Amino acid sequence: MVKVNWELQGCCDRDQKIFIAAVGVSTVVILLLWRTFLLTPFKLITVFLHETSHALACKLTCGDVEGMQVHPNEGGVTQTRGGIYWIILPAGYLGSSFWGMVFILASTNLLTTRIAAGCFILALIVVLFVAKNWFLRWLCFGFIVFLAVVWVIQEFTKFHSLKYVILFIGVMNSLFSVYDIYDDLISRRVHSSDAEKFAEICPCPCNGCAWGVIWGFISFIFLCASIYLGLVILS
Repeated sequence: MVKVNWELQGCCDRDQKIFIAAVGVSTVVILLLWRTFLLTPFKLITVFLHETSHALACKLTCGDVEGMQVHPNEGGVTQTRGGIYWIILPAGYLGSSFWGMVFILASTNLLTTRIAAGCFILALIVVLFVAKNWFLRWLCFGFIVFLAVVWVIQEFTKFHSLKYVILFIGVMNSLFSVYDIYDDLISRRVHSSDAEKFAEICPCPCNGCAWGVIWGFISFIFLCASIYLGLVILS
């Protein structure tokens, strides 16, 4: 029976230090380049995962997904019919944070990195055929090619490039949820945001801002949990 080092006694060894450093570097790079075009492709793929989470929540609550779009301005929309609306709405932000945690944890092992990348590519292929706008189709195709090239580089060199790309996407998703909630509800006050719509069916003091803070806090907990669990896995 394998004893799990939940208390992280003896932390941190070489792999754990590399993991912490990779998360830290990814965070700094993302925050420094947030407003630049260099991060645009990763932001758009994060929007894609945000909208995918809405779609999955709709299907899991017996609704129908009529279409999904991602736009060049980093916006997105998922058309749904039926399902449980108060579950579908928060699924975007919380789902994005959840996928961020999954990607971060998957990056701790080469096998799980390959599995995560394979599942991600499969999802992109599916959306490639069901997308309602050409921009989303080209985004999916571009990332399929990008991940395939990075994967080949990893398999034929000693540099674990795919591992770090998957981790970067994970950190990006985790940070994007927190920042996007702040951007929508505080700095720009977008009244069509998911949190504002959720406040219409589930009233709360401060309306959408209150729900945004709650979702943002949960997203931050997901990020912290992913780092802690990652260290446990590597111990």
